[in-house]
Amino acid sequence: MVSRIIPVDPFDLVVFGGTGDLAQRKILPALFRRFCTGHIPDSARIIGAARSDMTLDAYRAFCAKAIKTYGGTRSCEDGTVQEFLSRLDYVPLDAMGETGWPELVHKLEGCAAGRVTVFYFSVGPRLFGPLAERLRHHGMAGPDTRIVVEKPFGHDLESAQALNATLARHFAEGQIYRIDHYLGKETVQNLMAVRFGNMLFEPLWNSQYVDHIQITVAETVGVDGREEYYDRAGAMRDMIQNHLMQLLCLIAMEPPAKFDPDAVRDEKLKVIRALDAVLPHHIVRGQFEACLDPDHPHPSYRGSVGEPRSTTESYIALRTHLSNWRWAGTPFYLRTGKRLKARSSVINVMFKDAPHSIFGEEAGRHANLLSIRLQPNEGITLKVTIKEPGPGGMRLVDVPLDMTFAEALGPDGGDPPDAYERLITDVIRGNQTLFMRGDEVEAAWAWTDPIIAGWEARGDAPKPYPSGSAGPTDADLLMRRDGREWRGINP
Repeated sequence: MVSRIIPVDPFDLVVFGGTGDLAQRKILPALFRRFCTGHIPDSARIIGAARSDMTLDAYRAFCAKAIKTYGGTRSCEDGTVQEFLSRLDYVPLDAMGETGWPELVHKLEGCAAGRVTVFYFSVGPRLFGPLAERLRHHGMAGPDTRIVVEKPFGHDLESAQALNATLARHFAEGQIYRIDHYLGKETVQNLMAVRFGNMLFEPLWNSQYVDHIQITVAETVGVDGREEYYDRAGAMRDMIQNHLMQLLCLIAMEPPAKFDPDAVRDEKLKVIRALDAVLPHHIVRGQFEACLDPDHPHPSYRGSVGEPRSTTESYIALRTHLSNWRWAGTPFYLRTGKRLKARSSVINVMFKDAPHSIFGEEAGRHANLLSIRLQPNEGITLKVTIKEPGPGGMRLVDVPLDMTFAEALGPDGGDPPDAYERLITDVIRGNQTLFMRGDEVEAAWAWTDPIIAGWEARGDAPKPYPSGSAGPTDADLLMRRDGREWRGINP
């Protein structure tokens, strides 16, 4: 299957934090891959900006290494690394001071009127405000300017509101792109296509037919390299408030009037505002223990962050509900954690049993399951009930109707664009559909803050769980009390 290539308009992209980890692992390789597919025009310019006193040749060598290490296996037929590197520039710059700003202004002065200029804030959140202020001060916050803001977008509701207010003083909401890379994943967008492009599912997408929904984002890695940030954030702030919240919104939202940025985000906002408060006995927090396996040894969470009394959670599972007509009475179970048994991001929509089984008790219980795999092995599976072949009565089994992208869509489906590839090109095109709006971020924090305040007031300590497991056993009890069980965490 060959996708249609539509190049973006000429642009200038300035990456603040251009020598940082995110630029190295994601942004630069994503731009290179888009260059290879023909999306990036010849006149485009990419300018790295960071505190490192680096020459242009040194920066291009840095980028070449990043592309070689993190660029993936897709071949580059329409360009070479050297051609891509020739479009790169670099400015040593101090985000908190004045060093480098005149040089950056000079590099951007020769642009034609109406040319899109994107400033990517690939830096810590404490620099978001100062960068926005300096862009305005130096005359670089024009009508064709767009800024990309990475998470975390605030630490709580108060800080998110303050940051929104700071950015709003210098940029219109339509110029601010709050990025959540989960929304750029091919399967997440296919979720909307499955729901709203097929008559098969939408009539069943409600509490009358859906028993419950599970959203799982499991990681095998720990907190290496993020210790200071993670111990202040924890799984609730780092994952639930943004990534899993966005998945929940796409699963639960009403059909928008059209596939338009504000129409989609209006419906997502309604979902967040309809979320019920989470009761104390509907939430489980955990911390991973040390692994003593000589082949894969690693310290416990507390050992990793160097804080023997840390009460920050590396795992969280919770149950919540939506107070609206479509989903009243249907529980949503969310869980995420580090050092779990496999890397897996999946949404499982469990449909109710048939109201009456004509096959008798010996046939067992069977229910349809729609499983949407975000990573790895992106795809969608629908489990249906059929008769097991052979004589001897009506024996029922559940079998999958599997659309693994690698098999169903050919080479391009098996190697879909990285989320950052799609999101960066959407910024240049001015499409905000897959980016969070300011009121959406604040609504998510308004729901999250009371949950965190509750366990802090109660003095709840996270439950220990073995590394390489599915999480603390209390999470299993959370489901069993409701007569349900978690789907397995599988790679």
